[in-house]
Amino acid sequence: MPAISKKRKLIQQQVQPGKSYGLDEALALLKSLPPAKFCESIDLSINLGVDPRKSDQNVRGSLVLPKGTGRKVRVAVFTTPGHVDDAKKAGADMVGLEDIAEQVKAGEINFDIVIATPDAMRVVGQLGQILGPRGLMPNPKDGTVTTDVAHAVANAKAGQVRYRTDKAGVVHCSVGKIDFAMPDLSENIVSVLAALKKAKPASSKGIYFKRVTVSSTMGPGLQLDISSVAF
Repeated sequence: MPAISKKRKLIQQQVQPGKSYGLDEALALLKSLPPAKFCESIDLSINLGVDPRKSDQNVRGSLVLPKGTGRKVRVAVFTTPGHVDDAKKAGADMVGLEDIAEQVKAGEINFDIVIATPDAMRVVGQLGQILGPRGLMPNPKDGTVTTDVAHAVANAKAGQVRYRTDKAGVVHCSVGKIDFAMPDLSENIVSVLAALKKAKPASSKGIYFKRVTVSSTMGPGLQLDISSVAF
């Protein structure tokens, strides 16, 4: 049998299999584990009581985390000349249209978020096979296809996260970094759960939040007792 690392032994000693943790208890446990050699992300996985095969039960949207993500994001704006100045003033890292498209086709993707104006989608749409698998394709439901590029860029820079159900009805979302203060992580998590609650499809029946798990990049997944979270 392969040797078990010291960190894995500590995790096995501290984590109780099958236990549902209160939010503060779960965050305190994740922060108490031996640190990785980098600043880990704190992530949520939420199994929703929806049928993602039905279009009216797809849960999708975006929100700006109140305490940010802890990440510096590079924003690319695909737009026509009329919105270039607004995008640049708002802090976009790249602004253009065909020129950025050519870079993408050449494999140069030097951005983390894509925003596009509606009149630029004729160009962006041709990049779907490249941007789509990377989760970079802009969409009106996420607020990333808009004429108000200044507002969209500001949100992206301030800590906006996008969420959507995958094929199994699970939403994955990063909510900060391990070095965030616990109240800040808690506030971000509550804001995500509140947004998902608000986005509940009318046709979804039964238990909506079936399972909520919080984890760090290198740490264990801890199941949250959803009743302990006020949102």
